[in-house]
Amino acid sequence: MIKFLTAFPFLMLLSLSPQPDRPKKILFFGDSITEMGVSENGYIWRINKMLQKHGLDRKFELIGSGIGGNKIYDLLFRLEADVLDKKPDVVVIWIGVNDVWHKSSMGTGTDADKFEKMYRGLVQKLHKAGIKVYCCTPACIGEKTDNSNSQDGDLNEYSKMIRRVASENKAGLVDFRHDFMEYNLAHNPSNLSQGILTYDGVHLNDTGNDLVATKMREILGIR
Repeated sequence: MIKFLTAFPFLMLLSLSPQPDRPKKILFFGDSITEMGVSENGYIWRINKMLQKHGLDRKFELIGSGIGGNKIYDLLFRLEADVLDKKPDVVVIWIGVNDVWHKSSMGTGTDADKFEKMYRGLVQKLHKAGIKVYCCTPACIGEKTDNSNSQDGDLNEYSKMIRRVASENKAGLVDFRHDFMEYNLAHNPSNLSQGILTYDGVHLNDTGNDLVATKMREILGIR
């Protein structure tokens, strides 16, 4: 008892001493675009390099959780193990390309009404866990600027759904559908289907990764 009383003031002092702030944990949740983002020169890799360069890597912890081919229901299926168990402060959702693309290429996409319902459910589950959410619109399936990419109509519709869900649920929005179109209008005078921000019309090249990294940093406040 005497030993405990002797140690008690020290323990109280230790508990009241300033503790180092833990880094803000930001998790990027999506498909192959997110999966490739953690690879060398990917957009998540680029943000990490910037943090290291400016001595901010102790302030933020970036986690990539992307799997090629994923659609909205895949994210719901792996939400517990791949997101909630990691206890992130912020989750960035970037999904939708495969939900649209696979409808025509494989017949396994996601119908619009189901997509919106599941997307809303995902955002609400994350909010219920106390996580700040940012919603990204799908950027492109083809980079032509005259609305002649075959999935432009669906991409525009699914992007509207994501904007609506973000607004209704007070989530952040990263509108890559708008940003990529604006960039291509300014830098794609030959109306090419790829090679401006992507190498295949969907997946990011160096310029695309740089644009995405910059936009993510601005909106997430990573400085």
